[in-house]
Amino acid sequence: MARILVDTSAVFALVDSSDQWHSAAKAELDRLRAARSAPLLTNFIVAECHALLLARLGSPLARNWLTNNAWPVQRITAEDEAKAISIISQYTDKTFSYADATSFALMERLGIRKAFAFDPHFRQYGLHVAGLPA
Repeated sequence: MARILVDTSAVFALVDSSDQWHSAAKAELDRLRAARSAPLLTNFIVAECHALLLARLGSPLARNWLTNNAWPVQRITAEDEAKAISIISQYTDKTFSYADATSFALMERLGIRKAFAFDPHFRQYGLHVAGLPA
Protein backbone atom coordinates (compact mmCIF):
# COMPACT_ATOMS: atom_id res chain seq x y z
CA MET A 1 0.00 0.00 0.00
CA ALA A 2 1.57 3.29 -1.12
CA ARG A 3 1.66 6.06 1.45
CA ILE A 4 0.59 9.57 0.49
CA LEU A 5 1.09 12.68 2.57
CA VAL A 6 -2.11 14.73 2.95
CA ASP A 7 -1.44 18.46 3.09
CA THR A 8 -3.47 21.06 4.95
CA SER A 9 -4.79 22.38 1.64
CA ALA A 10 -6.39 19.00 0.87
CA VAL A 11 -7.85 18.61 4.35
CA PHE A 12 -9.40 22.08 4.18
CA ALA A 13 -10.79 21.43 0.69
CA LEU A 14 -12.38 18.19 1.91
CA VAL A 15 -13.93 19.79 4.99
CA ASP A 16 -15.14 23.11 3.54
CA SER A 17 -17.86 22.53 0.95
CA SER A 18 -17.46 26.13 -0.26
CA ASP A 19 -13.74 25.72 -0.98
CA GLN A 20 -12.85 26.06 -4.69
CA TRP A 21 -11.16 22.64 -4.61
CA HIS A 22 -13.90 20.79 -2.66
CA SER A 23 -15.25 18.72 -5.57
CA ALA A 24 -11.76 17.93 -6.85
CA ALA A 25 -10.69 16.93 -3.35
CA LYS A 26 -13.63 14.55 -2.91
CA ALA A 27 -12.96 12.97 -6.32
CA GLU A 28 -9.25 12.59 -5.53
CA LEU A 29 -10.00 11.03 -2.15
CA ASP A 30 -12.24 8.48 -3.92
CA ARG A 31 -9.37 7.70 -6.34
CA LEU A 32 -6.92 7.30 -3.49
CA ARG A 33 -9.28 4.95 -1.67
CA ALA A 34 -9.80 2.89 -4.85
CA ALA A 35 -6.02 2.68 -5.29
CA ARG A 36 -5.73 1.63 -1.64
CA SER A 37 -3.35 4.50 -0.90
CA ALA A 38 -2.45 5.03 2.75
CA PRO A 39 -2.94 8.69 3.69
CA LEU A 40 -0.92 10.19 6.49
CA LEU A 41 -0.53 13.54 8.17
CA THR A 42 2.32 15.04 10.14
CA ASN A 43 1.88 16.48 13.60
CA PHE A 44 2.71 19.88 12.08
CA ILE A 45 -0.07 19.44 9.48
CA VAL A 46 -2.52 18.52 12.25
CA ALA A 47 -1.63 21.73 14.09
CA GLU A 48 -1.87 23.77 10.89
CA CYS A 49 -5.23 22.21 9.94
CA HIS A 50 -6.72 22.78 13.37
CA ALA A 51 -5.63 26.43 13.37
CA LEU A 52 -6.99 27.00 9.84
CA LEU A 53 -10.30 25.28 10.54
CA LEU A 54 -10.63 27.16 13.82
CA ALA A 55 -9.99 30.53 12.15
CA ARG A 56 -12.15 29.99 9.09
CA LEU A 57 -14.89 27.54 10.08
CA GLY A 58 -15.16 27.86 13.85
CA SER A 59 -14.37 26.01 17.03
CA PRO A 60 -16.98 23.21 16.85
CA LEU A 61 -15.91 22.07 13.38
CA ALA A 62 -12.19 22.36 14.20
CA ARG A 63 -12.66 20.38 17.41
CA ASN A 64 -14.71 17.72 15.62
CA TRP A 65 -12.05 17.32 12.91
CA LEU A 66 -9.26 17.12 15.49
CA THR A 67 -10.96 14.55 17.70
CA ASN A 68 -12.25 12.38 14.85
CA ASN A 69 -9.25 12.33 12.51
CA ALA A 70 -8.74 8.71 11.46
CA TRP A 71 -5.54 9.14 9.43
CA PRO A 72 -2.22 8.16 10.97
CA VAL A 73 0.01 10.99 12.15
CA GLN A 74 3.77 10.79 11.61
CA ARG A 75 5.83 12.96 13.94
CA ILE A 76 8.32 15.44 12.54
CA THR A 77 11.79 14.75 13.94
CA ALA A 78 14.53 17.19 14.93
CA GLU A 79 16.38 16.01 11.80
CA ASP A 80 13.31 16.84 9.67
CA GLU A 81 13.26 20.31 11.18
CA ALA A 82 16.97 20.84 10.43
CA LYS A 83 16.38 19.64 6.86
CA ALA A 84 13.41 22.02 6.55
CA ILE A 85 15.59 24.97 7.47
CA SER A 86 18.12 23.80 4.89
CA ILE A 87 15.39 23.55 2.24
CA ILE A 88 14.09 27.05 2.98
CA SER A 89 17.66 28.42 2.93
CA GLN A 90 18.47 26.68 -0.36
CA TYR A 91 15.30 27.60 -2.29
CA THR A 92 15.53 31.36 -1.96
CA ASP A 93 13.30 31.89 -5.00
CA LYS A 94 10.39 29.99 -3.35
CA THR A 95 8.01 30.86 -0.54
CA PHE A 96 7.90 27.45 1.15
CA SER A 97 6.40 27.61 4.62
CA TYR A 98 8.18 25.90 7.50
CA ALA A 99 5.32 23.40 7.72
CA ASP A 100 5.65 22.62 3.99
CA ALA A 101 9.42 22.22 4.28
CA THR A 102 9.05 19.82 7.21
CA SER A 103 6.62 17.83 5.07
CA PHE A 104 9.18 17.68 2.25
CA ALA A 105 11.86 16.50 4.70
CA LEU A 106 9.60 13.82 6.16
CA MET A 107 8.60 12.63 2.70
CA GLU A 108 12.26 12.30 1.73
CA ARG A 109 13.06 10.44 4.95
CA LEU A 110 10.20 7.98 4.45
CA GLY A 111 10.54 7.67 0.66
CA ILE A 112 7.10 9.16 -0.02
CA ARG A 113 6.95 10.79 -3.46
CA LYS A 114 3.28 11.76 -3.62
CA ALA A 115 1.25 14.38 -1.77
CA PHE A 116 -2.48 15.03 -1.81
CA ALA A 117 -2.41 18.80 -1.96
CA PHE A 118 -3.75 21.92 -3.60
CA ASP A 119 -0.59 23.82 -2.69
CA PRO A 120 1.74 24.37 -5.67
CA HIS A 121 4.79 24.32 -3.40
CA PHE A 122 4.80 20.51 -3.40
CA ARG A 123 5.09 20.47 -7.18
CA GLN A 124 7.69 23.25 -7.10
CA TYR A 125 9.79 21.05 -4.81
CA GLY A 126 9.58 18.25 -7.38
CA LEU A 127 7.01 15.96 -5.77
CA HIS A 128 4.09 14.28 -7.49
CA VAL A 129 0.86 16.00 -6.46
CA ALA A 130 -2.53 14.31 -6.45
CA GLY A 131 -5.40 16.77 -6.51
CA LEU A 132 -3.78 19.85 -8.02
CA PRO A 133 -4.44 20.12 -11.76
CA ALA A 134 -1.35 20.03 -13.97
